[in-house]
Amino acid sequence: MVSASESYARTEANIAELTGIKISHSSQQRLVQRQEFPEITTTETVEEMSIDGGKVRLRTEKGKKCEWKDYKAVNAQGTVAAYFLNNQGLVDWVQKQPLAEIFSCLGDGHDGIWNLFAAIAPSGQRFEILDWYHLKEHLYAVGGSLRRLGKAEDLLWQGDVEQTINLFAGCTSKRVINFLAYLRSHCHRIPEYGYLQKQGLTIGSGSVESTIKQLGRRVKISGAQWLRDNVAQVLKHRCAYLNGYFYSPMYFYSVPN
Repeated sequence: MVSASESYARTEANIAELTGIKISHSSQQRLVQRQEFPEITTTETVEEMSIDGGKVRLRTEKGKKCEWKDYKAVNAQGTVAAYFLNNQGLVDWVQKQPLAEIFSCLGDGHDGIWNLFAAIAPSGQRFEILDWYHLKEHLYAVGGSLRRLGKAEDLLWQGDVEQTINLFAGCTSKRVINFLAYLRSHCHRIPEYGYLQKQGLTIGSGSVESTIKQLGRRVKISGAQWLRDNVAQVLKHRCAYLNGYFYSPMYFYSVPN
């Protein structure tokens, strides 16, 4: 459990301090790689989920530049999972959860995120919402008149994409052109955010962004580099910790005497 939240070297020191037993950092790593960590299934009906990507640094041959690779994480109403170079694994995990007849899918503008949602469930079951805070960030990156940006924000808050586009009619800057392309690409994912918020529905993908940060606290600790073949297990270990597995009766019954 300790090594799910800090480095193997630090775990070695903490265990020695707490118990007087020395288990080397390399032994800690081998134990984690051998352990079976179950994929937790939530008992609550999933009415919303969010997906995002994180990065992990891979170990390379001496003298070669370090290599960063992506992984994907999902937060299904508080239960989390993460997969390294295994999008189908993420899809399969989500499909095992008790999904509502219609559930909200929240994400940023990355096509890979929406492709995953499309693989998880048919369009009639998905209510896709472009993260409001990412949308607002893209808007203000356009720059220019603050009055126009404020008006555009008000329109987008109401879900009025067409009028927002009209606000920028005649603008030829690259930033504006890119932003309008972004709006057109995601217009069907831009709802009336104000109404959703009044109904108590989530309008941002902050839950999964928090999940990525929590995963990063383990996989991106100072100086950490991972063997490619070990990353998936490290993510599974960390997710088991975040899902409270080590505090459940199931864990204590599974620990060998």
